[in-house]
Amino acid sequence: MKGGIRTLAALCLLVAAATFSGLSQAAEPAPGKLEKIRVHSASLEGNLQGNDATRDVYVYLPSGYEKGRQRYPVVYFLHGYAVTADVYVDGVLKVPSALDTAFGAGVRPAIVVMPDAFTRFGGSFYSNSPVIGDWESWIAKDLVSYIDGHYRTLAKREGRGLSGHSMGGYGTLRIGMKYPQVFGALYAMSSAVLLEAPSAESIRKERVRMAEGIKPEPRSFVNGVEAQASAWAPNPQNPPYFFDLPFDADGKPVPLIAEKWSANSPLITVDQNVPALKSFRAIAMDVGDEDGLSKSNTQLSETLKRLGVSHEYEIYQGTHGNRVGARFTGNVLPFFARHLDAK
Repeated sequence: MKGGIRTLAALCLLVAAATFSGLSQAAEPAPGKLEKIRVHSASLEGNLQGNDATRDVYVYLPSGYEKGRQRYPVVYFLHGYAVTADVYVDGVLKVPSALDTAFGAGVRPAIVVMPDAFTRFGGSFYSNSPVIGDWESWIAKDLVSYIDGHYRTLAKREGRGLSGHSMGGYGTLRIGMKYPQVFGALYAMSSAVLLEAPSAESIRKERVRMAEGIKPEPRSFVNGVEAQASAWAPNPQNPPYFFDLPFDADGKPVPLIAEKWSANSPLITVDQNVPALKSFRAIAMDVGDEDGLSKSNTQLSETLKRLGVSHEYEIYQGTHGNRVGARFTGNVLPFFARHLDAK
């Protein structure tokens, strides 16, 4: 009898161990999936710069997506200047592993979409001109429509968030103000070019380079003036670069062209977009205390306060780029989990 009891006890322990092992394995979530797709945009067709109208787009699908029927909110992320989207995906944000960790730790899962906006001169600034194409419509219309048509998204304003870093932070604010009906919340990280005014000396140097024939330099900030001019001061009648500059060949200012730069600066345009900004469920901005952009970001936050636009703003310990990945998973994703619909 005692031997039977001991045998039964041993069997119970084996069953318990097997059950515990199964529960432990079940508790381990499957990793999310990262897809790289190509999405064509009618909004970018025919641009004078020759930028490809079919763009690389990275799509992160959270754990459980492929086996379930659930629909997910979507977080769109816009990358910074002088790099392609893969630099953020692989290096800055560390997708999919960092997102798996964040969602596995309890942040409500979302689909994350990261389009590539690299152009001949290093970046589109998510703007609209005949030289580079209509990047505003590409993001807010073409891309959103494609993602909603091919993935199980919450295909409504309250299910979409727009975010970005540096040039992408600028793009988040710019597109958000122009297309408030598309996105429900905004998070702009270390936003660049909030108030941009090139100097006569910088333009003189660029004219020398242009006379010698500009060669695009990927992953370099050297073409910043050309990129901004292509976006904000297009001139289809001025080949071969098809843009105008705010100072002439003698270094004299060209006021009208300079005003075009100002007209594309969020610190100037924000006053005309108060109803759009107030329509968002939530707006957040952040910047590092050692980032040279902290002054202009603080100015924008103060302007939003003056205009009565509710928002969150944080100056954290860091530089322009050293904490972007950690803040995306630790701050940006939880922000959208709080402010976007779950169903």
